[in-house]
Amino acid sequence: MADLDGRIALVTGASRGLGAAAARALAAAGAKVAVTDIAAPEALASEIGGLARALDVTSEDDWAATMAWIKAEAGGLDILVNNAGLWLFKPITETTLDDWRRLHAVNVEGVFLGTRAAVPLLAERAHLWRGGTAIVNLSSVAGIEGAAGATCYNSTKGAVRLFTKGCAKELAAARIRVNSVHPGVIDTDMGRHLVDDFAAAQQIGNNEVLAQVSAMHPLGHLGEPQNVADAVVFLASDRAAFSTGSEVVVDGGLSA
Repeated sequence: MADLDGRIALVTGASRGLGAAAARALAAAGAKVAVTDIAAPEALASEIGGLARALDVTSEDDWAATMAWIKAEAGGLDILVNNAGLWLFKPITETTLDDWRRLHAVNVEGVFLGTRAAVPLLAERAHLWRGGTAIVNLSSVAGIEGAAGATCYNSTKGAVRLFTKGCAKELAAARIRVNSVHPGVIDTDMGRHLVDDFAAAQQIGNNEVLAQVSAMHPLGHLGEPQNVADAVVFLASDRAAFSTGSEVVVDGGLSA
């Protein structure tokens, strides 16, 4: 288990799914975790002994206030997990400009705004840890390869992938490591929405689509949130002290 004792982490989109799993795993590894979402995840914060705050990741003002809050409440920031994101399954000819802007606002601009806001706090505490401080961005296998019907989502997750690499080079001198995690289809609400969308598009039953999607992964099943959370904890820890700009793919072989 990675040792994160004494570290302060913030996770966006932490109410459920991958965000909640990452928050629990970071706390289990010893970090003090601030969980954020559109509505403050108070129950999760209570469960893990952390902090909770409402945060709209598309708002510059919210990010500025959140950084001031975590500095006052916890003393700073060592780990930022940019997890908040939306899914969209629509043919490109049916994707509206509003769809495009909404998805990019959360999935891309939210990562940019969070990273920009967090850098000063992360830089302040980077000297405390052998591997410096860390940003972990949740991308997707859809940020590595295309998928029909998911062009808008592909665009956002591909942007996160390359934004991560640029930040890794730019922030290395400040001892801030920046890496991305690329899940396949994970058994979360979003993963189930994907199955629902595929079933509707093919006009077949959900169980049949679930079997198809599971078979697309060479390991033969969907991933579990803990699989992704383990990758987040590793990248946040000193065990990944020489990893920055890396892509950690957690997809059961889907993109192999």
